[in-house]
Amino acid sequence: MAGKKTLEVTQTGSPIGRREDQHATLRGLGLNKRHRSKVLEDTPSVRGMINKVRHLVRVDEDSAR
Repeated sequence: MAGKKTLEVTQTGSPIGRREDQHATLRGLGLNKRHRSKVLEDTPSVRGMINKVRHLVRVDEDSAR
């Protein structure tokens, strides 16, 4: 990912009691437990997934990774 903008996404909430599509979106982002993080490429599809579960994740923008 040299030179590409990245996002660090950390799961802060639990998908328990949430709709199945939100649980599937977290899995699609590579998250499955609270307080775990993933560094993902900043693309429109990833942004859309983050927007869908924005109440369950924290996003740190960092282009230097």
